[in-house]
Order: sequence, then structure tokens, then C-alpha cells
Amino acid sequence: MSNTPKLIAIDGPAAAGKGTLAKRLAAHFDLQLLDTGLLYRGVARKVLDAGVEVADNPEAYAKIAGETARGLVAADLEVDGLRTDETAQAASRVSAVPEVRAALLAFQRDFADTPPYDGKGAVLDGRDIGTVVCPDAPVKLFITASTEVRAKRRLKELQDRGVEAIYAGVLEDMQQRDARDQGRDASPLVPAEDSFLLDTSDLDADQAFTSALEFIASREPFG
Repeated sequence: MSNTPKLIAIDGPAAAGKGTLAKRLAAHFDLQLLDTGLLYRGVARKVLDAGVEVADNPEAYAKIAGETARGLVAADLEVDGLRTDETAQAASRVSAVPEVRAALLAFQRDFADTPPYDGKGAVLDGRDIGTVVCPDAPVKLFITASTEVRAKRRLKELQDRGVEAIYAGVLEDMQQRDARDQGRDASPLVPAEDSFLLDTSDLDADQAFTSALEFIASREPFG
């Protein structure tokens, strides 16, 4: 039996459902989970707290990126302020900086190659996992949904947290974020050629999970 860690790469835009799916797949297969989006949010949070635009000194923030990644994983990625909409928008801008992406790339690959806690494999959730971070992953999923559906999901999430928001504003923010993620020069958000495209526009979480499991069952070393 091979000692190579099992690996699932999950990509997709905001509010498509990839985070929920990643957690369920990690639990189902007993794999370690890395939400790479929270790494970028951690860097963005430091940028916001410093009150300086990342473009002013990308090399300095690349150093922060490496330190942030180690600290966040040690804290199981649960840090105050990372899940706010302000941080999410800043993370989309920070993630377009090549120096920041390069600083986090090695960390993400190390996590996939040598999962912590002697893990037998890993699930990485992000926007360039199947194309850049782990292009040789045996399982690649690209989770998507229509912009309108995703905006409605994000609006409900914000309202459930007690955040005042309106649909038009959430939709506009999502469209701007999609444009940045898909149009950036450094690791744009695109499906890997060999990824399984899962549109969750008309699926609930259980249906998405079932569809993903059916695909994974056809792939080595999961089948």
C-alpha cells in the first residue's frame, strides 16, 4: 500500500458551498483540512490592522504571509475578525499580490505532502489548489453556482450573524470579488482541466456531498 497521502483539491468562488463540502469530506475520509482562504484572510487582517495598502510594500507582506500561515494553523484557523465581509474583500485584494501568493504556496504544498497530526491525507479548499498548489492531486473538485444564488446565500449568512446588508450591495461586492479572482495575473480562479465541475445552484448541502462522493469513488486511491 502506498504511503502517499490521500489528497482532495477543492476550488471555487465565494459562497458556492465549497467550505461546507470540504469539511464534510475531510470528516468522512478522516483527512486533515486546510481552508486556504483563511490564510489569505489572516494576511489581509494584518494589512487592515496596519492601515497600509499592501501594494505599498508587497515584500514586507510576503514575510507576514509566511508567519501568518504558521500561526493560523497552530490556532486551527479560528481567529477573531477573519470571517467578516471587510476581511473577505481585503483578502481578495491581497491574494492578487504575487509575492503573497508565493509566500503561501510552499506552506500549502507542505501541508498537502505532510499533513499535520500524522494525517493520512488532506483536503485543501481554495481558489488555485487544483491548478497551482496541488496540480497532481488525484481528486479535483470545482464547486460553483450562479452569482445570484451565491449572493443570496451570502446575504442570509450575513443576516444570520446580525450584519445589516441588502441584496443589491452583496451582489455587487460578489461580482467585484469574482472579477478580481478570475482576472488576476497570479493564479486566477479557473477550473483545472481534469476537475469535476459541481454546480450547486439547485443542490442542497446533502445533494452536493452525495455528488462529490460519487465522483471521488471513481478515483484512485479512493475508489
